[in-house]
Amino acid sequence: MTASTSRRSVIAAAGAATAAVSLAACGSDSGGGESKDTGSGEGGGDGGGDAAGGALGKASEIPEGGGKVFKDQKVVVTRPSANEYKAFDSTCTHQGCAVKEITGGNIVCPCHNSKFDINDGSPTGGPAKKPLAPKKVVVEGGEIKLA
Repeated sequence: MTASTSRRSVIAAAGAATAAVSLAACGSDSGGGESKDTGSGEGGGDGGGDAAGGALGKASEIPEGGGKVFKDQKVVVTRPSANEYKAFDSTCTHQGCAVKEITGGNIVCPCHNSKFDINDGSPTGGPAKKPLAPKKVVVEGGEIKLA
């Protein structure tokens, strides 16, 4: 084997490795390269919503047929009907961005426009194929709390 062949092989291998890493980062479901913080400014609560029993906010703040994103706690709470509250992890299952709004009966991710049903978190549009992870909530004394 000559020196030029060896050098050519090394350069070709390095180029192939760079291309493979670049493609893997673009196609990953692990959230590679996308910010999870959308800067929505929405949320609220007392900051204690990370643990079970932590109050997220007032039940009256959740509109019927809509919902609210609690950014700091990484939870989205929906209210499909007057006396029914549902909660889901606010991390989109497509690329890991934080969902930002609830509109038209859907939880919407701003990164690639994935949409999830407010009733069960199932994908209804966009590239996401998996539902949002459910969380348990209860309403006690007019407050929504993680169960």
